[in-house]
Amino acid sequence: MLATMEIVDLLDRSEAIGQMIMDSDVMDHYQETKRQLESDEEAQSLIRNFNHIKDQYEDVQRFGRYHPDYNDIMKKVRSVKREMDMHEKVVQFKKAEREVQRLLDEVSQSVAFSVSEQIKVPRNGMVFDSGCGCGSGGGCGCAS
Repeated sequence: MLATMEIVDLLDRSEAIGQMIMDSDVMDHYQETKRQLESDEEAQSLIRNFNHIKDQYEDVQRFGRYHPDYNDIMKKVRSVKREMDMHEKVVQFKKAEREVQRLLDEVSQSVAFSVSEQIKVPRNGMVFDSGCGCGSGGGCGCAS
């Protein structure tokens, strides 16, 4: 029975941490930039255009360089993505998104390291980062 009460207490505390994150200034800023992005018609048009060309890109990827429209689609994808990424509302939203990710990473690290310094924690949106070394993606280096 004691183990069950401990688990219930831990769940209550984790819900409290989650609520604190949801009530944070970082999350408020994220929600506001998301609302602004969703209400901006120009930004939404750019996002729709990007999603449309992305579908074409995925179709081209099945055949690779042998697809007759490969070069054209590749240029369009880069151009449309750059145009979308340069829109002020998209820039602000992505910045707010990174701030939320950083907060979640810090909370995860704090919780994990309170248990043991040996626990691997997600950092910068990566699944696992033990500090230094090379991952399967070929990216080598140390996290700060």
